Amino acid sequence: MKTSIPIIPEIDYPDSDGEPMAESDPARDYLIYTVEALKYYYRNQRQVYVSGNLFIYYEQGKPKSVISPDVFVVFGVSNQPRHSYKLWEEDNKAPDFVIEITSKSTVSQDQGLKKGLYAFLGVTEYFQYDPTQDYLNPALKGYRLVSENYIPIQPTILPNSDLYFQSEVLGLQLQLKSGKLRFYDTVTKETLLTYIEVEQARKTLETAHFNAIKRLFALGLTLEQIAESLSLSVEQVRTNLDS
Repeated sequence: MKTSIPIIPEIDYPDSDGEPMAESDPARDYLIYTVEALKYYYRNQRQVYVSGNLFIYYEQGKPKSVISPDVFVVFGVSNQPRHSYKLWEEDNKAPDFVIEITSKSTVSQDQGLKKGLYAFLGVTEYFQYDPTQDYLNPALKGYRLVSENYIPIQPTILPNSDLYFQSEVLGLQLQLKSGKLRFYDTVTKETLLTYIEVEQARKTLETAHFNAIKRLFALGLTLEQIAESLSLSVEQVRTNLDS
């Protein structure tokens, strides 16, 4: 008599909870800024993964053991799109950096349940940002994991009341200027931009160059002189004049 082998049903790990993402304008805007700015910053690094509002499953076989950070960064895993992030498929590599965009509906979880879970998972740095400045004081707070517990990161407060935190994980500053969150690269001395902001800046610069080239040429400067004054090639100057 044959013994049938029981069929073990495959465990489903949903990519979504089926609920629409409802966020205020400020929360949505800063979530988008944070994800896109960090994605652009790490765009050429194959072993840095940046994502946001993605399910992280942290116990195999238990689809209810899941959390969805607003924004997170993982070092040492491939930079490729995922439907969800399963720790056991990523060599048990938890996020190194997490930031939650706090709102009225999330502030209690961000400061309680999520904070405890991130510490349990080993998230090295955890930040909370309140874009409306209604729930956190100051509106940006940071924590660093020390001996399995989060210790507050002390910000540097500037004379104008702006402040910044130094992220050891990212090697960047998280700056709060007039309540607005921005990432700052202390090496290049530049604020991190999103793809759209980079493209807008490029177009603005191109327009400025075009106008300057026309003015300088009208004043009688040679192509070589214009190129040197604007740090452009002669070919770039010629192309602008011909357009």
